[in-house]
Amino acid sequence: MPQIKKIRSLLLSSPYAEEGHPEILECFPNGAKRTIGMVEVTLDNGMKGLGEGYLAVFAPRVFESIVELCAPYMVGNDGFDLNQRVRDLCRVCDYWSLQGAARHVISAFEIALADAKAKSLNMPVHRLYGESDVEKIPMYGSGGICDSKEHFRAELDQLSELGIGLYKIRAEKDDICRTAWILEEAGKRGIRVGVDMCQNLADPPQKVKEVADYVREIENLTQKEIVFLEESIGPADPDGFKALRRCVSPKVCGGEIITTPKEMIDRIHDHVYDFVQPDASVIGGIGAVMEVFHEAKLMNTEVVVHAWGGPVAIMASYHAAFAGGGNLVEFPMLDFPLGDEMLGESKSIADGYLKRPDAPGLGITLNEEIEKKYPFDETAVYSCKTLDRGKPSESYWNEI
Repeated sequence: MPQIKKIRSLLLSSPYAEEGHPEILECFPNGAKRTIGMVEVTLDNGMKGLGEGYLAVFAPRVFESIVELCAPYMVGNDGFDLNQRVRDLCRVCDYWSLQGAARHVISAFEIALADAKAKSLNMPVHRLYGESDVEKIPMYGSGGICDSKEHFRAELDQLSELGIGLYKIRAEKDDICRTAWILEEAGKRGIRVGVDMCQNLADPPQKVKEVADYVREIENLTQKEIVFLEESIGPADPDGFKALRRCVSPKVCGGEIITTPKEMIDRIHDHVYDFVQPDASVIGGIGAVMEVFHEAKLMNTEVVVHAWGGPVAIMASYHAAFAGGGNLVEFPMLDFPLGDEMLGESKSIADGYLKRPDAPGLGITLNEEIEKKYPFDETAVYSCKTLDRGKPSESYWNEI
């Protein structure tokens, strides 16, 4: 079998959204630019594979350092034995990072090896993990970080053009009139709305009663229903999610920051969520997501992969969704030119559905021209210590 010949860590930075966008004002103190971190694996048959770890969006040099630590343990070993290579990486990292940062890097290695192996076998990555008889999966638009009606309407226009009928917005417990307004506005176009409450970044996070009150007050303003509530409680409070499920009608979901399949599976067995959101670039790779799919089916829990990283992370989660039998995937809506260039035709959307990617590997393009065009910028990091973006008052959403 082909052996691993070379490992390369690669950081690239690209323009992201635009200056003045609410997410930039809140989370990117150095301007509208975002970084991704990748592992490039070269096999001795000449084939290269790319993987991504979400960690690099927040701590690119940490990502790079962990890749450099792990690389010597990979070189010279069988590049097709993905499970053994993941076990090797876990032996290197588990003592000091059984959960957390190293798992993002392990994800990147596993995805890169899968990409290289699938290319070598001239097949799409999803076929390494299962035979998919699904040709397309419905998508939901992931945006809604909007502080004006015009911005919301522009995103709704984009979704309508793509035929996507479900829209995820970002909102917190005080955004009652804002949420009611977008429920009504989206409803005019036949688009339903879910809400990401972003409590992975909150300090302190919302309480169950606060979320229940938010839902109830919105129900008093509109007959349009919230489809789901994502990350509505702090990630360290699984009992809070369970309590919330008992007192609200929208589906309760979460799990994008969980870094091991065991923790996700434990939460599935504990009935923490209505559906779970594993990310292949966080939880340990595509194989780890497949473990989640397997257990979720036994427990009658839906799996909707999280896809908010760079192009390699997004495609890895999409391939996992097709291999695992997913019935909904995320479509990130913010502009990211690097992602568009690397994805090319791989992310094909028609009538609101993601078409199954059937090109060899992940279907990602990386070349010298792209690397030169998007050099790493040390300042292009996401800050989890969010800033006050100065969002409009609730009264704005009641104005005609």
